[in-house]
Amino acid sequence: MKLTRLFFVLALSFIIGSATNNVKAQDIHFSQFYLNPLDLNPALTGVMSCSHRLVANYRNQWASILKSNAYNTYSVSYDMRMPLGRYDNFGWGVQFWGDRAGESDFSTLEGKLTLAYSKRISGYRKKSNYLTVGLDAGVAQRSINFLNLRYGTQNDNGTFDPNLPSFENFELNNFLFADLAAGLLWYSILNETDNFYIGGVFSHLNRANQSFGNLNDEDQFEAYYSKITIHAGGEFMLSDKMGLVPGLVMFSQGPSLQINGGTSVKLKLGKGRNSKQAFHLGLWGRLSNTFKGIHMDALILSARFDYDQFSLGFSYDVNVSSLAPASNTNGAYELSLVYKICNPDRRGVFCPDF
Repeated sequence: MKLTRLFFVLALSFIIGSATNNVKAQDIHFSQFYLNPLDLNPALTGVMSCSHRLVANYRNQWASILKSNAYNTYSVSYDMRMPLGRYDNFGWGVQFWGDRAGESDFSTLEGKLTLAYSKRISGYRKKSNYLTVGLDAGVAQRSINFLNLRYGTQNDNGTFDPNLPSFENFELNNFLFADLAAGLLWYSILNETDNFYIGGVFSHLNRANQSFGNLNDEDQFEAYYSKITIHAGGEFMLSDKMGLVPGLVMFSQGPSLQINGGTSVKLKLGKGRNSKQAFHLGLWGRLSNTFKGIHMDALILSARFDYDQFSLGFSYDVNVSSLAPASNTNGAYELSLVYKICNPDRRGVFCPDF
């Protein structure tokens, strides 16, 4: 078991080391993608039944192996909806997220501005169809501590020897880059409680350089892989007290493919069909591609509590991949918090509940 865990740590370190020189960077991900709207799709900016929304997310991964060097990801965002004319809406927001990976402190920090415009295509207040277009633009920083990296050339018959040469040459330990994305969203309001949506995003339009080498050397240019995201979901009440909240998202970025899908069962706690108090229990799965094809990576157990304008979510990833023996099936846990402020709106708006 110790040898397996040593291999696991060395493999993660090698991946991070390779990412600084030969592998184009990949994105962060959240299991509770449905509770992080601005990260999922800029077209979700301002798509809500209220006027303002504050969101915070935190993810901790591989703590069972890396202890204090576990992967940590966090995100905070604010967005608001402003009515335009009689039916349409404009949304704007800001998001800040950060990520730190492993012993090398491989970190990314990004702040971005998001904008979206929602146009009602058909229908009326309680039953309508909307098309939304969104854009975001941000500035990010990547940094790393090269002194803590481990390389394959420092492997001495299964033992890591830091005194062996690494044969790597880096000129930078941090750099800044711009980041651009565009998204579309279609959502349909069926009634006061039921809705569905489908959206798509094209991220990293500018494909910024991700190399820690000489930024003026074209031979060391490593473009950020563009990413395509397709997502869909909805909410369907089966009775006054119980409903289903399914969701699906697919990320395709360079050679990487990931699919998350599943559903939550929503149990209303308050009285009346329009009660804002509910408890959700969910089961989700994550598929990802490897050298041997697409395999199940994790089963995700989730819980969520809604109380008026507050939503508190928790999820836990059960690792079922080939790394399960080293991680003892432990994957990651996440916490999400959403708070909405509902100002008086004479029109009233019904939207998917993120």
